[in-house]
Amino acid sequence: MYAPGDVRVEDRQDPTILEPTDAIIRLTATCICGSDLWPYRGVEPVDHTAMGHEYVGIVEEIGDAVQTVKVGDFVVGSFVLSDNTCEICRAGFQSRCEHAEFASGMQAEKARIPLADGTLVATPGQPDADLIPSLLAASDVLGTGWFAAVAAETGPGKTVAVVGDGAVGLMAILAAKQLGAERIIAMSRHPERQKLARFYGATDIVEERGDEGVARIKELTGGLGAHSVVEAVGTQESFMQAVGATRGGGHLGYVGVNYDVQIPGIQLFFAGIHTLGGPAPVRRFLPNLIQLIWDRAIDPGKVFDLTLPIEEAAEGYRAMDERRATKVLLTF
Repeated sequence: MYAPGDVRVEDRQDPTILEPTDAIIRLTATCICGSDLWPYRGVEPVDHTAMGHEYVGIVEEIGDAVQTVKVGDFVVGSFVLSDNTCEICRAGFQSRCEHAEFASGMQAEKARIPLADGTLVATPGQPDADLIPSLLAASDVLGTGWFAAVAAETGPGKTVAVVGDGAVGLMAILAAKQLGAERIIAMSRHPERQKLARFYGATDIVEERGDEGVARIKELTGGLGAHSVVEAVGTQESFMQAVGATRGGGHLGYVGVNYDVQIPGIQLFFAGIHTLGGPAPVRRFLPNLIQLIWDRAIDPGKVFDLTLPIEEAAEGYRAMDERRATKVLLTF
């Protein structure tokens, strides 16, 4: 991305092993994330930046210290690179690893993966082609939606409200269903996304936003609010809507990348809720998510509603920016 709105596809030198903990992978597929729209829209700085942080592919080369993956393995990696051995990683927060780095440059045919042992997880074998989109979703949006649902303490008997109908919100609905939620309320105004929300397990659709959205959630929950709320947008309105929709003593999981969100302290104080969020520790969940996908118990790949060759990446960005696509898969 040369500048906001200016996406170009160009040839670069193949990556090489720089550290003994590196791996080189040949990507099978990659994609565009909603968070990639922040620099595209000029909210984050960007200047000739290699884009992309979601990836699956085949290991082509490993450094001398790599032990958990081998050449020829099909692997899924987290969008945060981690050693998976430090004290914070062992506590399940690999996204806050003391050596954490954000993956970048993954919208490419090949990529160098630092900290390969702690970041990459091999699949049980070579996947069927139709599983690749779902495995790619596990690299970020599925893992992020799953973390949001876990952070919101989703479980049996719970009512869950999901603020946001993008890829992460839809994956949080999938996760809530898998985690046993009794009722799942999707907040969405987009007919196609509402259909997908229903497919993934939503029992109710709420189109209202802001205070009206909060009022509708309370109306559906006997005036109390939801036990568990996922915030998957990152705007002022969406975050405060999520706070307001959470019942006293309930749990809010927030994973929408937020800029300029101001949370009134007194409002949060009197809400009396639990909050947990931030960049998702996808690596914590990858083994389980890969197995669920492998067993065809879940189908997160349906979240991709536009597939383009990587040469047409600029059109993919436009489609997502204009909300003509929920999530764009890029192929080689």
